[in-house]
Amino acid sequence: MKDNSVISKLDSGLNKEYMGRSKDIWAGLVASVILFILNMPFISWFSLADAQKIVNVARISEKNIPMIHYHYNTFDLLSFVQYSGLGILGLYAMILLILMAATLYFIVAYTVKVIRNKRSVNGKLGILGIEKYVFIFEGLTAIASIFYGVFAEKAVGTKVFKISPVVYIVLVISVIAYVFVKRMEFIERKKYKEHGLAKELAKNWILFLMLVPTFVYFIINNYMPMVGVYYAFTNFNFRDGLWSSPFTGFKNFQFLLKADLFKLTRNTILYNVVFIVVGNILQVVFAILVSQVVVKWFKKTAQTLMFMPYFVSFVILKVLVYNMFEYEYGLVNNIVTQMGGGKIDFYNTPSYWPLLITLFYLWKNIGYGMVVYLATITGIDTELYEAAKVDGANIFQQIYYITLPLIKPTFIILLLYALGSIMKGQFELFYQMIGNNGVLYNITDIFDTYVYRITMTQPLSIGLGTAAGLYQSLFGFVIVMVTNWAVKRKNPEYALF
Repeated sequence: MKDNSVISKLDSGLNKEYMGRSKDIWAGLVASVILFILNMPFISWFSLADAQKIVNVARISEKNIPMIHYHYNTFDLLSFVQYSGLGILGLYAMILLILMAATLYFIVAYTVKVIRNKRSVNGKLGILGIEKYVFIFEGLTAIASIFYGVFAEKAVGTKVFKISPVVYIVLVISVIAYVFVKRMEFIERKKYKEHGLAKELAKNWILFLMLVPTFVYFIINNYMPMVGVYYAFTNFNFRDGLWSSPFTGFKNFQFLLKADLFKLTRNTILYNVVFIVVGNILQVVFAILVSQVVVKWFKKTAQTLMFMPYFVSFVILKVLVYNMFEYEYGLVNNIVTQMGGGKIDFYNTPSYWPLLITLFYLWKNIGYGMVVYLATITGIDTELYEAAKVDGANIFQQIYYITLPLIKPTFIILLLYALGSIMKGQFELFYQMIGNNGVLYNITDIFDTYVYRITMTQPLSIGLGTAAGLYQSLFGFVIVMVTNWAVKRKNPEYALF
């Protein structure tokens, strides 16, 4: 009973407010600041056990020996991998860096949350949740760092690193702080009568069991392949494989930068912006027009004819485009010459192709997108239109005040999904229409066609292709996050998350 009394007094003392915030929040902030300082680049987490022995074992070239330092942390550990030539240590070192980045992110997020001091309907549970992630990721980083020393010794065959006492201090602080936060979270949940994940699992275990196949699918097909991102930072060769190929840092990205990264980014973004904006507007317009058709046979015929181009193969599209715009025997040039004009050399004149590519993209995809919006329009309650007619609204007013507002959520969600792929071009469309015509690259080359060329024409440049893909993914991720944030501020109910 005495222990329980002491714990109760401690709990009540920590829940007391000081300067507008409870003392447990201040304690968590102090612990986070201490960990933030211990994570800084000037704090050493690793030191070389025997630098000379490692130089001999790894056969480090003489020009790289000056680059080898005695002390390292998670931020510059990859530099040791690069200059030592021990590529087998690279992936693990990158995982440590990612864990550290995640830790620093949660520390900053928690600090901002404490400064803003916004209370939600469930009290401190939101801020305690972020605080808990701080110590979880910090603890994982410390444990992974300890095991990194063991892994390096087994991989190289000799002791490589000595783990700094700082790592063990970080681990101890993280464990104690995590237990402390869990205790405060338990009190807060009890106060607001909210249960945690364990009770939720026990209560709805059948529903969670049904989610297992989905989780397995995404882990195998979406998350495990992400390990291949490491290719982007290596000079991959088949002899050493992914794990032992030389780590090159950002050299692949430097190559992309020199290969006119701006042009590729510009082309990819501008084409996709036109595809997204014009495409969605036309899909909405045609969906509304079709929905207003009263004659059933005409409505179904129009839907079918508009939807059919979506199923046309891009190879067939290439044949159609070539036979239409070929210089000597193309349909367009035959019509032009018969009308007394001169032949147009489409395949050697880049200025024509942005318009042509856009037109054929819209031709193929408007029907498919229209069906999505048409399904939304069909689901609108007809009583709304009947009430509007009674009030004297004409067809245009019904569309403006009923149809457009009710398809707005669908429009925003499709827009967010499309923006996530804004750096992913329509590879089949561009490759089949343009092919290997270098004359048109300046205005038609996008990331997907560029990556295909460098990976197919230079089989050993897998790292370059992966670097380009990583750049595309990160760019799209940032765009989605920013757009979702903007949507959330304006219409929170329409945001993805």
